[in-house]
Amino acid sequence: MRNIIKNKWTLALAIGILGLSSCDKGFDEMNINKTAATSINPVFTLNNATLNMSFPAGTVIYEVGIVQQMVSPNSGVLTGANFNQDSRDNTQVNWQRYYRNVIRNTQDVIMSTKDQATRSNLYNMARILQSYAFMILSDTYGDIPYAQAGKGYSDQIVQPKYESQQAVYVGIIKELTEASAALDAAKTVETADVLYGGDIAKWKKFGNSLLLRAGMRLSKIDPTQAAQVVAKAVSGGLITSNADNAVIRHDANYTNGVGVMLNSTEAANIYLAAPFANYLKNTKDPRLKSIAVRYVGAKSGPEMVAARANTDPAVQIGMPFGYDNSTISGPVKDLSLASFYDFSQVDRARMVKTTAPMFLVTYAQTQLLLAEAAQRGWTTGSIETYFKNGVKAHMEQLAAYDANSAVAPAAIDEYFVANPFDSTKALEQINTQYWVASFLNGPETFANFRRSGFPVLTSNPFPGKVIKGNFINRLTYPNSEISVNSVNVKEAISRQGADDLDTKVWWDK
Repeated sequence: MRNIIKNKWTLALAIGILGLSSCDKGFDEMNINKTAATSINPVFTLNNATLNMSFPAGTVIYEVGIVQQMVSPNSGVLTGANFNQDSRDNTQVNWQRYYRNVIRNTQDVIMSTKDQATRSNLYNMARILQSYAFMILSDTYGDIPYAQAGKGYSDQIVQPKYESQQAVYVGIIKELTEASAALDAAKTVETADVLYGGDIAKWKKFGNSLLLRAGMRLSKIDPTQAAQVVAKAVSGGLITSNADNAVIRHDANYTNGVGVMLNSTEAANIYLAAPFANYLKNTKDPRLKSIAVRYVGAKSGPEMVAARANTDPAVQIGMPFGYDNSTISGPVKDLSLASFYDFSQVDRARMVKTTAPMFLVTYAQTQLLLAEAAQRGWTTGSIETYFKNGVKAHMEQLAAYDANSAVAPAAIDEYFVANPFDSTKALEQINTQYWVASFLNGPETFANFRRSGFPVLTSNPFPGKVIKGNFINRLTYPNSEISVNSVNVKEAISRQGADDLDTKVWWDK
């Protein structure tokens, strides 16, 4: 009996081992997530980068404020250009957005496609987009990580060296020139691309229009080089209509960050600035009706309702600079307003809806840059024609935000009659119109204002400013970068100048 029991246990143990063995054969398959992607088509990685080119909401607090298009009387999270203060939570937004969400992704695309002849167009598209991101970063901060940036995964470089802005621009110009020329419609077309649907002709125009922008950025620091770059850009072929505009088309799934902020937490806290509103009003610019709204008589945020909304240009009143939410009571009284909630805003129901488009590089901007290039003798063509094309293009572009923002053709004609081109004031007129045409593109308005010196603005008189000069010249590095990459940050500061709002970037000197 004892042997029978022993044999039964032996048999059971053997069967159990066999069972475990057979089960073990499937464990490796069970531990694999069959729904997870094992590889990602790099065009989708580029799309991620493209969508993240949309300007961060924080650009309203600094860049848009510095050029005096919008302003808030409130402090706290809205402290920035309104009080000429260095608020690192807000100065860092471009750094965090473009390094983390654009450069990292474009670098991945470049690394994965550089040796794939069949994906050469995707490779060059990524180079163009990456160059644009680097341009924004360098224009904002000056010296930045460039050659070693975005290589934390591929090369384990987690503390990238900073390069001078001059070196960065050499790289940007080289990349834009080569990548734009290398795009070839006869090769694989990346139809899944969200910017242009793989349209190579439009990508070429985009790349060359960015090259034109980069060339014009050098107008003050190196006019000779600027002229050469402009010539290359023009010969390569530029954006020729609003149909070529580089624009991020937002929807309910991927919303406009500026629109989200202005339609939620800060809906009652940010206003059209007096210099911008007054310029449009004084020149009888039809774009004021497209852009602005005033909630007449509002005494609080909850009273800023549709029943009070008025888009008539005649009633628009921009908020002046130099006040906080206490001292603004002075201008409120002087202007016979109900409260500061009675000042004009950018229309949240049209221009900055959560699904509103975000324009990166446009026909309007390109024509105005050509007007200046022609004025400087760097390209051929009629200065006045380029100028009028640019102004008209932006007026027509407004319909893309909302049908109710469209400018009638007759209104455009009337504007030119009332505001003729004056060749004796060409640079001022061209760049003031660039300021208007780049509205809501904070990084570009800030950069072109510093480069050109136009429009002529009065410095923000708010007391207690931290800047020594009249205007903020650059934004400061993130505290996180100072903590984790201190050696390279210190080297950049020793070369460029103090990490403050006064130091000028290389091309602005």
